[in-house]
Amino acid sequence: MCGIIGYIGHQQVQNILIDGLHRLEYRGYDSAGIAVLEGGEIGLRKKAGRVQELGQLVSEQPLQGSMGIGHTRWATHGEVNDANSHPHLGGDGEVCLVHNGVIENYSKLRKALQAKGYEFHTATDSEVIAHLLAFEVKRLKEDGDSEGQALYVNAIQSTLVQLKGTYGLAVLFEDCPDKLFVARVGSPLVIGIGENEHFVASDASPLAGHTDEVVYLSDNEIAILSAGDLQIIHRDAGAVNPKIEVLDQQAADSELGDFPHYMLKEIFEQPQTIENAMRGRFNDDEATAVFGGLNLTAQQLRRIDRVVLTACGTSWHAGLVGEYLLEEFARIPTEVEYASELRYRNPPMSENTMIFAITQSGETADTLAAMRECKRKGHPTLAICNTVGSTIAREADGGIYLHAGPEIGVASTKAFTSQVTVLTLLALFFGRMRHLSYPAGSRIISHLREIPELVEQALKCNEMCKYVADKYYNSNNFLYLGRLYNFPVALEGALKLKEISYIHAEGYPAAEMKHGPIALVDEQTPSVFVVPRCGIYPKVISNLEEVKARKGPVIAIACQGDDKIAELADDVIFVPDVEEYLQPLIASIPLQLLSYHIAVLRGCNVDRPRNLAKSVTVE
Repeated sequence: MCGIIGYIGHQQVQNILIDGLHRLEYRGYDSAGIAVLEGGEIGLRKKAGRVQELGQLVSEQPLQGSMGIGHTRWATHGEVNDANSHPHLGGDGEVCLVHNGVIENYSKLRKALQAKGYEFHTATDSEVIAHLLAFEVKRLKEDGDSEGQALYVNAIQSTLVQLKGTYGLAVLFEDCPDKLFVARVGSPLVIGIGENEHFVASDASPLAGHTDEVVYLSDNEIAILSAGDLQIIHRDAGAVNPKIEVLDQQAADSELGDFPHYMLKEIFEQPQTIENAMRGRFNDDEATAVFGGLNLTAQQLRRIDRVVLTACGTSWHAGLVGEYLLEEFARIPTEVEYASELRYRNPPMSENTMIFAITQSGETADTLAAMRECKRKGHPTLAICNTVGSTIAREADGGIYLHAGPEIGVASTKAFTSQVTVLTLLALFFGRMRHLSYPAGSRIISHLREIPELVEQALKCNEMCKYVADKYYNSNNFLYLGRLYNFPVALEGALKLKEISYIHAEGYPAAEMKHGPIALVDEQTPSVFVVPRCGIYPKVISNLEEVKARKGPVIAIACQGDDKIAELADDVIFVPDVEEYLQPLIASIPLQLLSYHIAVLRGCNVDRPRNLAKSVTVE
């Protein structure tokens, strides 16, 4: 959940670390800090608050050196303050580290170290690792059985075997001024390879512009970085030959451009990102979709008799759309499971059940654990993922990349529509293998090709969304209601509003309103009805009229030219009319914009909502 950056080479490191932390801030923004090793001394600067406040501190109190580490924090253990900010020192200051993850047995280790005389200055679990490393270095020196680099590698290995939980670590030792050590279990780390310099980061975004060669560290691996050399050791298997991959990302991909917030930029990128998700994936001759990375034969795919989609948050909502799509077009029984629940359950699944893990980051801890559990039981396990080289992408049996580019805003927008696009393609693919006719497949392809332009048209509702936001931004409760394909859209709209504006919102199937939620309806509680034309349009209109009868304000998301809804609703946001199964791609646009403008009017930090981080890499 936190962000780690590290550098060793020939450049002054301070600005590299600060710039990297700015790019990683979406992973955590409670506090930030850097440490620089120069002349056998560790210089430390850290501060609660945003990275820009740390930047101000280091401009006033600069650090000189060409080797250092940095961290931006999402608090797990200990409140948000300067002391609990990373980096942390161990022993008498001879060890310095940054940590992403959770150490589950930290309390026991802390007591044992306190009994040995180690003094703790923070409430974090991470400080335990720093002191434990200091203790192991001291013990090995006294034993005299290792020296030089081997001493510190052995100390790290001795420390890591005592930890229970997850970690991504970058470590400096005062007495080893030409080496930077990193290690991971469960928390991602990427190493960037430059000319006589090396970088390390929690993800690839800080590396763009510095290098286009990266190594993705795997669990239980320790890397030893110097200016001109990279060594990787597996805890059990010994030396590992680094697998160098090309980083297909530019620094400009993570820049704001002319937009005031990343979230708005990413909302307006959706015509392009949806097109990217479809590019090269149509086979017009066969009226089907094409995927190059499923890694299963046609015979194996035809044997699939059940699909389980597992995900968290927004990705779970995309999965719910996917359930409707797969069952309608492919006639495959499909279930959507919260990954946080699936990892601890033992549901009956036949040997022909296929698992899809849906994730933007590819590092979500619960989704990764659920995928590993299903894979352990022998099920074909694939990923729908946006981040190349992520843990889930590498560990899945196969999968589909979204190609949406970096998503910096914490509230997911373009990843959601890209996931829904890929799931639509997947439903077409399985449908054509089973029951879907050639003409039906051709119609789906034709309709999908029109979607980027129609999303472009939908974005023209931005001004109307601003108007509606200005009318309702002081409300404390919202209801979001939709049916069939638009029920997941209602859930996603409610989540977006909660995430960035801190307004209580609930999403429901419109017909379920009478079974409890209607008790919440009053003159101060707006109801957002997602009601484009569909087979049960009259039913949704009936639900809408029930809210109006109780004087509840109604905001409707409706198809252009729908005069009836304009007579009933207090406010209408019109979107292009599309096939029912494609409505989530269009109807989600005004809900994203509405939540954005409400949050701005309420003075909220749209891209950095409180208590949240982009990638949930801890349980």
